[in-house]
Amino acid sequence: MIKPYLAEAFNQVPHSANEIHGDKVAKDYGFKGGLVPGVTVSAYLCQPAVEAWGKEWLDRGRAHVQVVSPLYDGEQFEVKISEAGADSYHAQLVRPDGTVSARAEVTMAVAAEPAPQYRGDAIMTRDFKAPLALPENMAKLQAEGCLACKARWSREHDMHTYFRDQAAMPELLKIDGPAWANDAFILGTSNWILAGNAYMNPWVHMETTHQHYEAIPLNTDLVAEMTVEDCFNKKGHEFVDAKVALYDLNDHRCYAVIDLRAIYKLRGL
Repeated sequence: MIKPYLAEAFNQVPHSANEIHGDKVAKDYGFKGGLVPGVTVSAYLCQPAVEAWGKEWLDRGRAHVQVVSPLYDGEQFEVKISEAGADSYHAQLVRPDGTVSARAEVTMAVAAEPAPQYRGDAIMTRDFKAPLALPENMAKLQAEGCLACKARWSREHDMHTYFRDQAAMPELLKIDGPAWANDAFILGTSNWILAGNAYMNPWVHMETTHQHYEAIPLNTDLVAEMTVEDCFNKKGHEFVDAKVALYDLNDHRCYAVIDLRAIYKLRGL
């Protein structure tokens, strides 16, 4: 059964290089404080899937999540469920004043597209300095390709939990339990590779569609590959659409594919 729930939001990265998650810069843009990461908000909406479908969700689940308004650290929220069936549901994350912060369509993929093959893109080095996220540089990434980015799923990672109290996590995701990678971390890899290829600060995660292919065990070394699929201007904001595939660094099996939409340059910057 797909269950709604109440919880308290947690900003794991108030000191992120993306300063929209810190109070100072967020307030400069008219927000009440630093934003809870969009990947964390997405994980909140996918939690009922983990609770209902278990590891099968982590092996083949699919979700489309749109973040539509801010969520702040320490804020109480409710995940409301609608149109729930045996293998799918719709969800909304609702703030105390009734504002919808995000919405999702979540399903067990019956016939997922085949996982993409690892290309072997060059991996960015630690000293790589990304070009500024400008339209001409995004167009270059779209035309010429992107550098791959390494990551490691571990208990030391900021995204090892998406609640301040890990006890609120599903048993399968608890770092002291089975410790399978959670959706905040998995979706986060799409953010890190984008930010690694183009310097953005501040920027805003807006939307993802992600497909799981296999659960990621603790202490797995990973590599993400990215393709920039589109760039456009809307209401003065510069948007990018990117497709990210997440692989095992050693045997190159595909764990997940993420379609990301983000504002890489806010209006007025």
